[in-house]
Amino acid sequence: MKILVADKLSENALAKLKTIGSSVRIEPNLSANALPDAIGDTDILIVRSTKVKAAAMDAATSLSLIIRAGAGVNTIDVGHASSQGIHVANCPGKNADAVAELTIGLIIAADRRIAYQAEELRGGKWNKKEYSKADGLKGKTIGIIGYGSIGKAVARRAKSFGISVAAWSRSLNSRVAEVQGITYYASPLQLAGNADIVSLHLAAAPETMNLVNAEFLDAMKDGAILVNTSRGEIVDQAALKDAIDKKSLKVALDVYSGEPEANGNDFPHTELARRITGTHHIGASTNQAADAIADETVRIVESYIKTGKPINQVNSQEKSPAPYKLAVRHFNRVGVLASILSALRGVNINVEEMENSIFSGQAAAVCTLKLDERPPESVLEAINANPDIIQISL
Repeated sequence: MKILVADKLSENALAKLKTIGSSVRIEPNLSANALPDAIGDTDILIVRSTKVKAAAMDAATSLSLIIRAGAGVNTIDVGHASSQGIHVANCPGKNADAVAELTIGLIIAADRRIAYQAEELRGGKWNKKEYSKADGLKGKTIGIIGYGSIGKAVARRAKSFGISVAAWSRSLNSRVAEVQGITYYASPLQLAGNADIVSLHLAAAPETMNLVNAEFLDAMKDGAILVNTSRGEIVDQAALKDAIDKKSLKVALDVYSGEPEANGNDFPHTELARRITGTHHIGASTNQAADAIADETVRIVESYIKTGKPINQVNSQEKSPAPYKLAVRHFNRVGVLASILSALRGVNINVEEMENSIFSGQAAAVCTLKLDERPPESVLEAINANPDIIQISL
């Protein structure tokens, strides 16, 4: 397998990739625009922040797997990858601790205005009277939107501060929340109105775009803390600017819509940055998280080399829509499967999924095919007439 690593990956991970029979090319400074010219005959592409657009996939001659060495895959054109039969896999949960740590840090920094204090001290100004004003976190309620691995990691840390935890998530219900000792809210808007701190942990998707809009922000308590360490597109930044003044919100952001694509580029949201506690989209950027993600990346490659299918694939069809299942028990001989497929092709029936399992001793097997149409009886009879067929069932 020829692997192109288009972002930084640990030396340990690179060494492991080479030991499992891979040819590894390392170009950590590739941009999205340069990727099409560099991808060539790469079989596996590994990226972190580098965007993978349709042009890069179309320029590749052998690409079959893209690995996001991280959780979110919004930087990859997953739809185009699926249309080209390219697997896309990620490393979910491996950066949860790092992002949760930053989230808690930003909450404390927003409450105590740590960045503002540091800036004034660097300017030679002592203003203890002003910065002695803080609410404190003990006894407050944090509302977590998105209760996946990161949201749960934030909840555990928040509880250790004496903060009550409430949450909304599409995968959460009141029964599960009760077992986990948290409060469940049926909608993000309901949560917004009942939390002293709101922390966002959602993936970027059409349904989460601008989820935190003017209505959401207006529902928040005056003086509440809003933290976003997930994706910038979840927050309507224009509405946020208005809410900071209108609601006296304390805002801490690690992510922004329209972030610069390359290090050193101008940051386009300086006006907003002056009114918040901000960091440079570094939630997952710890050595611990990098090592965990690197190890998982190697595990994905290993699974793909061994089985032809990667673990953690994000663009596989969860359930085939094919309504018919044809099971064929047959002798394990050359040409049997070809004869079945030929018979189905003759009546223009598509095989959506196919699995052939061999029995011990290798004399017989069973092939299961999911079909988009029911085969005519004449086709079933023709398949069954093959002396190498033991039995068929539909």
